[in-house]
Amino acid sequence: MSDTPSKDLSTHPGLKRLCDISAGIGATVLVGMAGMTVVSVIGRSLFGHPILGDVELVQLGCAVVVTSFLPYTQYQRANIIVDFFTQNVTTRRKRWMDLLGNLLYTLMLALIVWRVAAGGVAMKASGEGSMLMELPLWWAYALMLPGLCLATLIGAIQTLDLLTTQPGEEATV
Repeated sequence: MSDTPSKDLSTHPGLKRLCDISAGIGATVLVGMAGMTVVSVIGRSLFGHPILGDVELVQLGCAVVVTSFLPYTQYQRANIIVDFFTQNVTTRRKRWMDLLGNLLYTLMLALIVWRVAAGGVAMKASGEGSMLMELPLWWAYALMLPGLCLATLIGAIQTLDLLTTQPGEEATV
């Protein structure tokens, strides 16, 4: 949330690596969806046969892509912030606003993790599948959880760093 860069990213190299892996998975899924869409459009235009369920796969893939990029974005503190209200605010007040924003963001992510997990369990129990391909919908829920959990963990660490560092210091993550 803060526009202040981290002073030492090496204090959490494992988290950085996990964020890179998560973003790489998201990028791979995104490129795969783009390629499938191109093939489907060409197949529809030239041969009258698109890929069956391409829209379903893109919908499920988008959820996975977004949640795969969240940890990297949170680690880099690259979420969108509105600094219009903080332009003429003291550093101390900005710090408290960053702390509050980070805390609220982390709590919201934790709530989303809980509901996605509960939704995935409900989908598996009901055996619900996609309309055309009959893919189990709980797969998408399960694939969303690692990114959401990692983003929540990073948000919690950043919130704790903001709580424990002194006003002149910079947070470690």
